[in-house]
Amino acid sequence: MPVPDSAPHRRALADRLEVAGALRSPEWRAAVEAVPRELFLNPGVFLPVDGGYWRPVTALGTDGEEWVRLAYSDQSLATQLDGHLTADQIAEPVTGVPTSSSTTPVTVVGMIEDLELNRGQTVLEIGTGTGYSTALMCHRLGEDNVTTIEVDPQVAARADAALEEAGFSTWTVTGDGLLGHPHRAPYDRVIATCAVRRIPYTWVRQTKPGGIILATVGSWPYGTGLAKVTVNADGTAEGRIIGRSSFMQARSQAAAPLAGDLSARTAYADTERSAKVPPRLLEEWMPAFLTQLAAPGAQFVRAVDSTGSLLLYLFDAERESFAAFTAGSSGWTVRQGGPVALWDMIEQTLTAWRDAGHPDIDTVRVHISNRTHTYWIGDEPLMKWELQVA
Repeated sequence: MPVPDSAPHRRALADRLEVAGALRSPEWRAAVEAVPRELFLNPGVFLPVDGGYWRPVTALGTDGEEWVRLAYSDQSLATQLDGHLTADQIAEPVTGVPTSSSTTPVTVVGMIEDLELNRGQTVLEIGTGTGYSTALMCHRLGEDNVTTIEVDPQVAARADAALEEAGFSTWTVTGDGLLGHPHRAPYDRVIATCAVRRIPYTWVRQTKPGGIILATVGSWPYGTGLAKVTVNADGTAEGRIIGRSSFMQARSQAAAPLAGDLSARTAYADTERSAKVPPRLLEEWMPAFLTQLAAPGAQFVRAVDSTGSLLLYLFDAERESFAAFTAGSSGWTVRQGGPVALWDMIEQTLTAWRDAGHPDIDTVRVHISNRTHTYWIGDEPLMKWELQVA
């Protein structure tokens, strides 16, 4: 079906982004008004419906005006499920896990503004996705100054085709973005549109002194933070977490869902006691972020028993340790097993955070070297976490 002129929708999007505070400069407004987002959603998207299903919506099978309205809606749009399925391959709603998407424009544009890019600078983008953010940067910087990496060959091919249709012949690379792209290094800026457990030192090494790296750090689907660091002349990088951020995990770092009988995995505990901090605190963003610093390999799992009672677990498969929680009339009981007392470590961090007055995520500082990643809040020794680079 013919697609109507989307220019009015682009201008309206730019207006909304300005009101939201994400769009802050005339140069980036010009990019938003120039780049047609609908080109980067082909062949279609998946919309969530009741029951955990996804309804396929394709560009060819949708009224043109409706398709453009969808393209400029204020939402993230899933473009691939389970690492292979696109909307043009199926007609009925399906279940699945999104593995590629077009992130909501307010997030995309806000991050690009935070990157402090100027014309003539070079940028490395980790995670091409649909290519929409790539096109915005090509418009502002010039296509030869943008290098973008996508791990999924099918996703990369669709993005490359959309970029060409939009008029940008940029450097689109298929590969593992965690390794960067040394062929065109060093870069003035590095931006990641996927979450990483920590900023790879390869990115630091491929960034010019004074350059900026912007990436979401953490391994949980929530409780992650947007790190903005500046590279120093000595090869280190330092900055802070500038806010909350949520992206799909880098594919090579995505944690496999825990399988099997959880009660069997926690049958033999070394200790049992009352929890001093309620484990449901981990359902909140900042405590979840801190937990990932205190116990980087831990996974938080919710379940119910045969009576419908809530069960909570923490597992660290690499260190073969667990913490299992059950609720009682007087509070929560924690059972711990394995060589590492997971909840002791996390509880100490959460207690220190509470005693410090519940500082928010933007108070977290970060320093990166080739050996360690150090996070801290203020001068409190119990609120400093040094993570060794494997």
